[in-house]
Amino acid sequence: MKSILALMLLCFLFGNTYAQYHKTEITHYLFPEFIKGTVLMKTGVKNVTMLNYNALTEEMIFDSNGKKLAFAHVDQIDTVYIDGRKFFPVENKFVEPIYRNKLELYAIHKCSLVDPGKPAAYGGTSQTSATTTYSSFLSGGQAYELQLPEGTQTKPYTEYWLKKEGKLTMFVSLRQLSKLFSDKSDSFKKYVKENKVDYEKEETLIAVVKYMEGL
Repeated sequence: MKSILALMLLCFLFGNTYAQYHKTEITHYLFPEFIKGTVLMKTGVKNVTMLNYNALTEEMIFDSNGKKLAFAHVDQIDTVYIDGRKFFPVENKFVEPIYRNKLELYAIHKCSLVDPGKPAAYGGTSQTSATTTYSSFLSGGQAYELQLPEGTQTKPYTEYWLKKEGKLTMFVSLRQLSKLFSDKSDSFKKYVKENKVDYEKEETLIAVVKYMEGL
């Protein structure tokens, strides 16, 4: 009987300790797992390895015997192929081409962190409105094995770049995109309204770029 009580007490203490120190790993990668992909170098050399894209640090990561490492000398990489998608470096950022014709549309996948809510009245939480940069959670620079306090959430988002007449311009809203077609602003506004273009929906952005390209 004493041994059973001792075991129950041990389980209780262990459970409290686990709950206190347990941390949940947050997925801050673009893909749910590392996938075999190909890295094409500008020299023409191809390297096949396990790859994923870290949206928090905005780096292409490869798995080397269980160790997550970022590619150095990004300027020497031509294209990275993962799961039927491709990425290539522009100004040391890995961009994904989502439309390429006369106009070119690129996506940069990003991620920020939202603090777990602080205890509030009536058992609720008050979540900070501002997102938190990953740097405040780093320990010895191990961003790729990052574990965050339970309740911390990731907030993925996409930044888009449009290449028009050889010039790359970033936009983070439809209003900013409309300025890139200032000479056809009436057509842009009409299309956006009639087709319910949404900045958060990639396919509608591609559609409006295709439409403006054809005018």
